[in-house]
Amino acid sequence: MSYGTPSPEPARRSVLRGSLAATAALSLGSAGALAGTAPALALAGRPRAAWGVQAGDVTATSGLVWVRSDRPARMLVETAATESFRGARRWYGPLLGPGSDFTGTTALRGLPPGEQIHYRVTLADPDDPRRTGEPVTGTFRTAPAQRRDGVRFLWSGDIAGQGWGINPDIGGFRAFEEMRGLNPDFFLCSGDSVYADGPLQPSVTLPDGRIWRNVTTEEKAKVAETLDEYRGQFRYNLLDHNVRAFNAQVPSVVQWDDHEVRNNWYPGQILDDPRYTEKDVDVLSARALRAFSEYYPVSTLRPRGAEGRMHRVVRYGPLLDVFVLDMRSYRNANSPGRQADDATGILGAEQLEWLKRELSRSRAVWKVLAADMPLGLVVPDGAANFEAVAQGDPGAPLGRELQLAELLRFIKHRGITGTLWLTADVHYTSAQHYAPERAAFRDFAPFWEFVSGPLAAGGFPANALDGTFGPERVFVRAPQRANLSPMESPQYFGEVDIDGDSGELTVRLRAEGGVVLFTKTLRPGLVGQ
Repeated sequence: MSYGTPSPEPARRSVLRGSLAATAALSLGSAGALAGTAPALALAGRPRAAWGVQAGDVTATSGLVWVRSDRPARMLVETAATESFRGARRWYGPLLGPGSDFTGTTALRGLPPGEQIHYRVTLADPDDPRRTGEPVTGTFRTAPAQRRDGVRFLWSGDIAGQGWGINPDIGGFRAFEEMRGLNPDFFLCSGDSVYADGPLQPSVTLPDGRIWRNVTTEEKAKVAETLDEYRGQFRYNLLDHNVRAFNAQVPSVVQWDDHEVRNNWYPGQILDDPRYTEKDVDVLSARALRAFSEYYPVSTLRPRGAEGRMHRVVRYGPLLDVFVLDMRSYRNANSPGRQADDATGILGAEQLEWLKRELSRSRAVWKVLAADMPLGLVVPDGAANFEAVAQGDPGAPLGRELQLAELLRFIKHRGITGTLWLTADVHYTSAQHYAPERAAFRDFAPFWEFVSGPLAAGGFPANALDGTFGPERVFVRAPQRANLSPMESPQYFGEVDIDGDSGELTVRLRAEGGVVLFTKTLRPGLVGQ
């Protein structure tokens, strides 16, 4: 990925395969229209942005804009207050080439807070700036400077997993179109944004005899190992017209979990999996992170940098700070989780200190902890090991629970209010309330954790609860059997609505089809809600 900056003057591939390649190609060809432009000019030598545009990590005065070209090109961005682009400001972005898979991101700074920003991306021939492709448009709202404006966002995760890809018979990833219709300020993708370890078959027969059909590509026919195969995982989701239309209207805050690399991975792992010729997970995760950084606009992932990191704070005005956690890159090995001393945990010592420091500095009314894994839900890894924090022992903290206990104790003793945990990962939706009077470990203030997902993947039964931190499952909606397809079970996403006048935060757990399953309103500055 490359970043561009404003400048007074500019400096001087994918082939679809598989049984439904024609459908995929047709879907891809509509990208220009869905992004709000006329059909692309099919003039030889002019670069095209058929994969759409997207914005990310938007704050009150800044944002990132992403695009992918079909050939070497210079990225140009214009921003304006209206769709007419009268009085537009121009930003000269990076040169897009094979080193970044023809993707690039331009950083926009000095934007007006609390305003609708219209942007237009044009790709120019690097050797002849007069030869430009058809512009592709998008829009986003900057974070408000005033509390009274309020904030509303959506979250979910788990996209194209368990063998369920883009199905043209049901209209593709339909939940994205439903979310777009709600017109949120932004979307928090809580991980498993792709399934690099989940090959797709052209068709799958469901238990009731119906046939699920997948759009297929060469890269989705096997597990990803090479950099190009990982890039193909991210390109796949952009074949869906719902995703492209959503990206053009709603900016995202994206984090990763395991399936961007490989199921249940941890640093230092050596695979015993015959599907992989590359057994070193550190090699695979480095390739996956590079592809991730090329295909998502993330403020802390610098172009081709070795020190890029996923964890960050996205400050969205006086009402909200989003603390994006990375519970994958710094964790220790998955284990039974019964050790009495664990300095590494699931966040790593350095990230834990960063999180404490940033929580202490935050002046936002609400502090959303965007976790890529749940806290008190027992997520196994095989017969004896565990994947998340909880390990099924309801007693005093052990293993990774020790790090969570340290964080919760810190939040209580520093008097940090307004913390709220959001996650996906387990492929159902639920609400858990954690309270010390129900817990084995009691030195913490009560808090809520909300789970939502999948967005376009298989549904699974609810996980067991671990009693160490006293969770109570207030609501759950989950299938009764494993891996229900999106034709058999609705997809789930959550909504957070913060009222600008009262500061109250309302969480709605939603099911595809316009259904609100559960609602909870929290008051600012209170403990034990």
